[in-house]
Amino acid sequence: MIIFSLLFVTPSFSQDKPKEKKSPAATVTGNIAGSTITINYSQPSVRERKIWGDLVPYNKVWRTGANEATTFETTKDIKVEGVLLPAGKYALFTIPGESEWTIIFNKTASQWGSFKYEEKDDQLRIKVKASKAPAFTEQLTFFVDKSKVFFRWENLEVGFGVK
Repeated sequence: MIIFSLLFVTPSFSQDKPKEKKSPAATVTGNIAGSTITINYSQPSVRERKIWGDLVPYNKVWRTGANEATTFETTKDIKVEGVLLPAGKYALFTIPGESEWTIIFNKTASQWGSFKYEEKDDQLRIKVKASKAPAFTEQLTFFVDKSKVFFRWENLEVGFGVK
């Protein structure tokens, strides 16, 4: 009995509570042009770091979040900045620039970060302008409104029109 209790009871005491992620998972859903749009992402925090051009370098593909690649799903065909994006689920990547960004919808929705990103799998690329956010945002946060999808992080806002 003593051996049994040592083998099976002791491990239960050594299990810790799951660690809280530094970049928690988040989901935002909204309706635009008759389509339900769902974005799944992880929310990195600024934590007193320089974000743009440092933690997130300019002119390099970024997973637009943390951990797994951010996903963008639309239940119907939509137009993103006037260009057709077929219904489906995509990995959402960006290429940050100091004022202009490239938004990328990649057909390989399930992937870790941007480590296996393949440009040949892009469904759509568009260019948009970044702007100053109305307020400081500690954690990366996506929004879906009536005609636009955008995110804010630190002092920056990046978005694109959807119809």
